[in-house]
Amino acid sequence: MSEMTPVPAATVVVARDSATQGSIEILLLRRNSKLVFHGGHWVFPGGRVDQADFEGVEGLEYRAALKAAVRETKEEAGLDIGESQLIHTAHWTTPPHLPRRFCTWFFMCPVPRTATVVVDNDEILEHRWITPQAALAASKAEEIVLPQPTKETLKGIAQISSVKALLDWAASTPVHIFPDDSPFYRPQEMGYPLSEPC
Repeated sequence: MSEMTPVPAATVVVARDSATQGSIEILLLRRNSKLVFHGGHWVFPGGRVDQADFEGVEGLEYRAALKAAVRETKEEAGLDIGESQLIHTAHWTTPPHLPRRFCTWFFMCPVPRTATVVVDNDEILEHRWITPQAALAASKAEEIVLPQPTKETLKGIAQISSVKALLDWAASTPVHIFPDDSPFYRPQEMGYPLSEPC
């Protein structure tokens, strides 16, 4: 059986400062259990990069992923964010031989505590603001299901105490690539604005 080529996708780690000082909260969305891909799982806002996202960006995947990240966050969570707010932090490719594969651009984005989430009640049925530690604990207790990239992302930011610290971390930490030799992550060819590859 031939390997399925991954489909480009984008996801956004939406963060806000928690009401109690010294921690952050991340937006997680519960996918409809009827969905084939990660049905019933708790995920960050995101989805596949549509053909329309490539319009006006010269076919560059990174630029299209920015547009997809903004669009999907609006569609799934009702939040208006801008491309300029997004910080690219990771790129995950689904392992071979699975029925659906994605090569997903991960971004971080801050929002104020006053931001109102409205789910679409179709693909997304529920949302919660939760600290990374609480989400990981709920996953360990099998109260919620987190996809592996979501879980690893939360582990990476679990000790960060404020949105400012999160953004500083995101801006100064090398992009996490999985697998680290992924042929589907070619940042310079894809329009990521770096003089050196990540």
